[in-house]
Amino acid sequence: MIRVIGVHKTFRLGDQLVQALQGINLEIGRGDYLSVMGPSGSGKSTLLNMLGLLDRPDRGQYFLNDTDTVPLPEEARARLRGEHIGFIFQSFHLIPRLTARENVELPLVLAGVAPELRRPQVEAVLDQLGILARADHGATQLSGGERQRVAIGRALVMKPELLLADEPTGNLDSASGREVMALLEDLNRQGLTLLVVTHDPALGQRARRRLRMVDGAIVQDERG
Repeated sequence: MIRVIGVHKTFRLGDQLVQALQGINLEIGRGDYLSVMGPSGSGKSTLLNMLGLLDRPDRGQYFLNDTDTVPLPEEARARLRGEHIGFIFQSFHLIPRLTARENVELPLVLAGVAPELRRPQVEAVLDQLGILARADHGATQLSGGERQRVAIGRALVMKPELLLADEPTGNLDSASGREVMALLEDLNRQGLTLLVVTHDPALGQRARRRLRMVDGAIVQDERG
């Protein structure tokens, strides 16, 4: 599903150049479950943004379903992103004035899906995530765990193949965090490819495949 070949990325920080990614080579199969761990500044989030087509490398190639994404114009990259990739973030990024239903529905609205088609899709996702009863509550009326479930629903409603989660339990208490991870792992068992970026070793160890990054490079790729 994913092939990354010799990817480099450099950022300028003040007067210094920071090597955020250094010669990344990575293959991810369909239905895989990976965690990406490492200290702050190791390149974890940069790699996630690269895989999510939110950024492009200075050098190297990134193939998504055999499409070389690096030379594509931004419009084509955005279309690939919308068709194949879902994102979950630590801070939820819900729109406070919208209900849970409306937050989940938003990607369908932006994609131009007709209203009569949107509602059944949204309700199916909310039901799958166990929050259909909270569908018409505002985002600010929801608990942290419920907000993260809404964020997951928003990521899933376009039926992506790849789900990228950046510290998905970082703002949750331990019980809600376990529930969210159990939910993500169940989605993975249903065939969704799952990549989780985390600082938490216990969370990272849950994945079938575990990458460790240091100074922009993958220094360990462990399976089992």
